[in-house]
Amino acid sequence: MSTDAGPGRRDLPGTPVFDGDSSRRGLRMNKLFMSLRHADARQRFLADEAAYCREFGLTAEQERAVLGRDWQAMIDLGGSIFYVYKLAMIDGRSMQYLGGVFTGMGEEDFLAAMRAGGRRDG
Repeated sequence: MSTDAGPGRRDLPGTPVFDGDSSRRGLRMNKLFMSLRHADARQRFLADEAAYCREFGLTAEQERAVLGRDWQAMIDLGGSIFYVYKLAMIDGRSMQYLGGVFTGMGEEDFLAAMRAGGRRDG
């Protein structure tokens, strides 16, 4: 995860920055996620998730994150939230669910906070 403040960036502690480095690090994993937009790919993935991960050449750490549905690890390993969400959809998960995971709030609390105008962090 790259959170260093660089030119034109604000320092946002605890906020993953999806930049060139993270994009390169997560390229194969993000390609796997993008492939899931096709029904035949979803069927192949669901039939043997580990084999499908190997087809894309994921690192062992990335494969563990995908198979274990460790959403935060996927982001930390270079996953783009927009692509990670494609995997969440296979599991019937909503973007609000992921928001709850990433904020430690839980889906219902996250949804309630959004309906009330957003999170209040101090």
